[in-house]
Amino acid sequence: MCPVRVLKTIRKAEYAEVAALFFLQSAAMSMWTVPLSTVLGFHHLGKITPYAFASTALAAFVSPLIFGAMADRRTPPAKVLRGLSIATAMAMAIASLAVQQDWNPWIVLAIIQLNALCFAPTNGILAAIVFAKLSDAQKEFGPLRAMGTIGWITGCCAISLLNADTSPMAGYSGAAVWLIVCAFTFFLPAVEMPKSIARLSWHERFGLDALKLLKNRDHRVVFITAALFNIPLAGFFPYAPPHLRDLGFKYTTAWMSFGQMTEIIAMFSLGTLLLRWRLKWIFLAGLGCGVLRFAFSAMNTPATLLVGITLHGASYTLVFITAQIYLDQRIAVAWRARAQSLMLLMTSGVGNLIGYLGNGWWFDACTKPAGTRWTIFWTGLSLTAAVVGIYFTIAYHGKGVPPGRQREA
Repeated sequence: MCPVRVLKTIRKAEYAEVAALFFLQSAAMSMWTVPLSTVLGFHHLGKITPYAFASTALAAFVSPLIFGAMADRRTPPAKVLRGLSIATAMAMAIASLAVQQDWNPWIVLAIIQLNALCFAPTNGILAAIVFAKLSDAQKEFGPLRAMGTIGWITGCCAISLLNADTSPMAGYSGAAVWLIVCAFTFFLPAVEMPKSIARLSWHERFGLDALKLLKNRDHRVVFITAALFNIPLAGFFPYAPPHLRDLGFKYTTAWMSFGQMTEIIAMFSLGTLLLRWRLKWIFLAGLGCGVLRFAFSAMNTPATLLVGITLHGASYTLVFITAQIYLDQRIAVAWRARAQSLMLLMTSGVGNLIGYLGNGWWFDACTKPAGTRWTIFWTGLSLTAAVVGIYFTIAYHGKGVPPGRQREA
């Protein structure tokens, strides 16, 4: 067999391996994240729901340090992922047991926070593994990320098929899949840590030195837009499932997977859109979908709520995945990892923390003894998303920016 053919065969095998990893990790995530608010509410723990989701935001603040410390020890990413998968599985199982056994709510919340701390670094590690194996991120990342979306749908449907939408069994199932992720890491290809993050200070691991990149107007606008847009989006997973139940839906976790349908379409279309559209119009399309998804949910009917949920995937992909690709294309190689860390800090950290806590307050304000005023709740989020869209439209220029790397820093 000729060397070129052997190389292509190896590339296809490695591509299949990272695609399978995306699938498994996303399935494990969805089994825990999507039914969490419903499970907590069913077990009289609804008051801690905003804080339970905010635990992921708090974890995002420290995950760069965890990942950076492991990088300093030159630990292979697959080995790090293996250890964190085991830790996540254990923490998720214990959290599910705590809910099942009616432990003190604050103890339950503490264990959920521990689970978030174990899970948070896995996204960065997975990104390191994946991008190291892609020769053309613009063309290859979308379809590959779509495998994660399919995994998410599979996890959601599995929970509903197990009739575990309100049961701690959802967490036990997610823990089992994390153990499968752990086993799968033994078959992953070897990946060297990127040199740009091999020996970084804590300041650099948080991406704080990447603040220099904000001197560029468009970079600054993209970072701020992503963080602000995450605030209304943080209301999706905690409060869409209860709304579905209020409207008579039973298998809420499966219905929530409708959002991933448009995500798959958007993922496979992203490569073409990036070639034909300016980045500004792709971002605006995603922001517009975000406004519409909350507006449809505000109509408070079964059909319109499902339309709103379905638009979630397109909105997420066209904003956040495009932002990742923007950083990969527009930032100098030596700064990419730190720019991605800063993006993680801005979105999963700052944006989610404000979003989960703020939306929790807004939900309480919209909930009366007679029930939740869903029209007012979702309208507030739609208006917030619209303000973010207006800001981006005015502030982002994107003209005269070459496709090569920017080196303002």
